Amino acid sequence: MTKFLVLYRSSVSAAEQMSSAEPEAGAASMQAWMDWNARAGDAVVDLGSPTQTVADGEPGSFIGGYSIMQAESLDELQRVLADHPHRGWGGTIEVLEMLEIPGA
Repeated sequence: MTKFLVLYRSSVSAAEQMSSAEPEAGAASMQAWMDWNARAGDAVVDLGSPTQTVADGEPGSFIGGYSIMQAESLDELQRVLADHPHRGWGGTIEVLEMLEIPGA
């Protein structure tokens, strides 16, 4: 099983999104994530966390959070990510394969 680091990118920081969201919208957003997490099942190793750039970030582009996932192939993972709520809100998802460290 291959592990993947999944980065949730957006043009608005996660901190800004969370601070400007109405409580009902924040609750609906969290519920959408929890519903997706339930559908993703064992593919989710670590649901992750929102993140905040604190040094050397790319202007106008934010990594708003991450997840660690696993799948037999990138195609399988892409199917799991196809209906991810982050995409529905206009964000993009970057997938990085986590490589084994030689000799470890």
